[in-house]
Amino acid sequence: MSFLPTSKKEMQELGWNQADIILISGDAYVDHPSFAAAIIGRYLESCGYKVAIIPQPDINLKEDFTKLGEPRLFFGVTSGNMDSMVNHYTAQNRIRTDDAYSPEGKAGLRPNRAVMIYTQKLKTYFKKTPIVIGGIESSLRRIPHYDYWTNSVKNSVLIDCKADILVYGSGENQIKEIAQRIENKQSLENIKGTVIISNTKPDQSVDLPEFKLVKEKHDYFQMMKKFYDNYQNNTLVIPHLNRFLVHYPPTSPLTTEEIDKIYGLKFMGEPHPFYKNKKIPAFEQIKESITAHRGCFGGCNFCAIGLHQGKSIQSRSEQSILDEINTISSKKYFEGIISDIGGPSANMYGLYCKLHISETCKKQSCLYPEICSQLETSQKAYTDLLQKAKKQAKIKKIFVSSGVRFDLALRDNRFSKDLVKYYTGGHLKLAPEHVNDKVLHLMYKPNKKVYDEFCKLFSSISEENGKKQYILPYIIVGHPGTDLESALELAIYLKDNNLKIKQIQEFTPTPMSKSTLMYYSELDFETGKKIYVPKGREIRLQKALSQWFMPENKKYVYEALKELNRLDLLDYFLGEKKESQRRRK
Repeated sequence: MSFLPTSKKEMQELGWNQADIILISGDAYVDHPSFAAAIIGRYLESCGYKVAIIPQPDINLKEDFTKLGEPRLFFGVTSGNMDSMVNHYTAQNRIRTDDAYSPEGKAGLRPNRAVMIYTQKLKTYFKKTPIVIGGIESSLRRIPHYDYWTNSVKNSVLIDCKADILVYGSGENQIKEIAQRIENKQSLENIKGTVIISNTKPDQSVDLPEFKLVKEKHDYFQMMKKFYDNYQNNTLVIPHLNRFLVHYPPTSPLTTEEIDKIYGLKFMGEPHPFYKNKKIPAFEQIKESITAHRGCFGGCNFCAIGLHQGKSIQSRSEQSILDEINTISSKKYFEGIISDIGGPSANMYGLYCKLHISETCKKQSCLYPEICSQLETSQKAYTDLLQKAKKQAKIKKIFVSSGVRFDLALRDNRFSKDLVKYYTGGHLKLAPEHVNDKVLHLMYKPNKKVYDEFCKLFSSISEENGKKQYILPYIIVGHPGTDLESALELAIYLKDNNLKIKQIQEFTPTPMSKSTLMYYSELDFETGKKIYVPKGREIRLQKALSQWFMPENKKYVYEALKELNRLDLLDYFLGEKKESQRRRK
């Protein structure tokens, strides 16, 4: 067993004169199933193809793109596990100083808009070789989309980079069929989970307006509403010059047998040796964690997982996960702790729609505004899995650190008790995101009383078991619909509960999410009515209120309270007065 080749020398050692497929990735090459290029590369290899990989090529060096020669079938291009613009810039559009997916966290090893730039370079050096683009950057830029970094609507990345086909979502099914069709010189039309540019308009399709007609906010809002209403079940068509951008419906979810096969492939489980022991921060974070499933039926407006991986939960079998635990436990770096067994939401493992219509159901969320009666909510499968996992040889402790849906946890008392008793390491990460119910509705998150109910349950179970544990909430400031009044409500809640959160997320408008649509259009997604959207300095003030305890925030807290005409709260946040001396209006 060896790594996928990254040089001519490594190809020759395998007896290859030419690779069938060459993958270009914006990430360092870590041969682990948490890294997109590795999982696609190993899957194609299991299908009988010779696959090589070029990680983080220097866009100024022709030889970085040509060093492996021309692939027999195609190039596959991805920005990596992150959108390159999100990877490079903070919510305030400041350049980040590190990159978790690069050796030693070094920034600048991938370009802005990596998919487009890599593809353009390949088109220069290999004019006739097919190019397939995929990954999160392609997936969420597959149709005309609002781009926060230019504050404009941009065209589909497929059109901008002139690749042959775009794969969106989990790409295993699509990439296998694409490889077979290219090998057999067949058309790339009618592959679910892909977007192409075609000379002909497909029959029985739904029309979306052409790009030049959706650059204004209202027109873009209407186009995206139509997209969300139709993309699951219909082929969508957008005119482009004398051709058509064709968006096919999502591919079918992977079965347990299929996903087991993928995660059971012979990954090395480490960075490629050419990094010479340089640490890849993202790998260090996940090397002792396990992906139990894909997909999320939460439908949060600010999240794009549903658009990318789909609503259907695609769960691995118990045995597949236990086998991976045994693999990890054999590594030299393993110290007896599995840091996580989870997914987008850990306690969605094994859950499903009782009507088996999650692929086509148009309901945005199975959990909001209330939990769907047709959703299987028993977390027995996950609880049983965790129980078996902690009994494996060499395992000292297992944690659940990928987050849980607390509204689901309240439906299963056994799971909640086990979570608190066995799998919480002093603190549990939860994502209420806010406490103002109007804001939570715009986020499509459960209201505050649901979160408070779980917090009480968590404290009660911890106390019963003699554990001093606490909940660490994830908070978003600056989401569409928030203002200083709601920010103050959040800040008072945090201070009343003595929650000093050092890391608070500022809302970033990422392509294709519904919250991003609301940010750009300033319209409520559901009603189409005008909503308030905070920008610029106000977001700084909102964040400062939630982090009142930081000395550098004092002037911003004062400014926010003055603007709210609430200087009566100045001593409450910044002074030494007791809580009983606080006056509320």
